Amino acid sequence: MSVRHLLAAAVTVPLAICGLATPAAAHVLTQPDPVSAYALTAGRLWSAVAALLGLAGVAIGGLALARAAGRIGTGSGRRGAVVALAAGLAGMVIGGLVVAAADGGPGTGYGIVGGYVALVVGLVATVVGGLALARSRRATASPRPRTG
Repeated sequence: MSVRHLLAAAVTVPLAICGLATPAAAHVLTQPDPVSAYALTAGRLWSAVAALLGLAGVAIGGLALARAAGRIGTGSGRRGAVVALAAGLAGMVIGGLVVAAADGGPGTGYGIVGGYVALVVGLVATVVGGLALARSRRATASPRPRTG
């Protein structure tokens, strides 16, 4: 198995799992019982997963942005930018589902605060990944040398 296939599988498998699990998560998020402040409910778990996914996208996008600027390594950073975009979008989708499925406000156990955090962090990851992708495209397009 080549490295390219391994990286493609490493990106698509978690996104496919999250894509298949989000309808089930939206169904599980509706909890009628009040919970304690320290209980890990399904809503809090999914919002934490979404926020961590977005945070990973920010970190990977920052590294890709630094690579595209020529500060770290010699690669273009295009793969990292695409991964950051995908992770940011997945974090925003899961965070949006958590917010949409929440019936109560903060402190009710539905994970609405974490859902909003995941939306913001996912948006930041998407923006950083988009900047890195644009910069890597600009860096790979070499200008024509002047002859006179």
